[in-house]
Amino acid sequence: MVIEVAQERGHRVHSVDEADNTDAVWLTPENLRDFDVVIDFTTPHAVLKNIEACLRAKKAMVVGTTGWYGEMERVRGAVEKAGAGFVFGANFSYGVNLFFQVVRAAASALVHGYSGHITERHHIQKKDAPSGTAVAIQRVLEQTSGVGVDIGSEREGDVTGIHTLELDSVGDRIVLTHEAKSRRTFADGAVLAAEWIAGKTGFYDFKDVFSKL
Repeated sequence: MVIEVAQERGHRVHSVDEADNTDAVWLTPENLRDFDVVIDFTTPHAVLKNIEACLRAKKAMVVGTTGWYGEMERVRGAVEKAGAGFVFGANFSYGVNLFFQVVRAAASALVHGYSGHITERHHIQKKDAPSGTAVAIQRVLEQTSGVGVDIGSEREGDVTGIHTLELDSVGDRIVLTHEAKSRRTFADGAVLAAEWIAGKTGFYDFKDVFSKL
């Protein structure tokens, strides 16, 4: 889907799969010479080697893979040292990033007698749980209200992604849900992020820059 969107927007694209790029072997300075940005939607066990290889080649990256955020500060330092551009995101959907803003506005309920719970549902092939998006929602709530909220994860069929925040009090209940209907929404955001980061340096979270795209 990323390839399709990028080509529709007039970009030349080369895709690399697991067979070509085990342990990031394809991502050499020579192979990347004619490309401006690398977009990574892989797996948590592969992404860190891919990042390291692209930074050695001083190439900008857009990383939609999650499950590596425990290494965030190390990666930030490596990006700054390489003088490269880097955009990561728990979710590249415009709608989800708008949803983060709605969640931030609703977070005050947690200090006014409401309890909170996050539920995320995804397809059975998804490797990490909870999802990076659910963790991002949790982080927004905690940063805004100072209150921690639990996450429940469900894996079912080919569900693209459903995230729900419930805020419950004695008197009422608020339910906020974002449902992705197609993976196209993630691809659109990732390609826009690639266009934006090309030629720039720095380390950016997509939720902080999506409004500039």
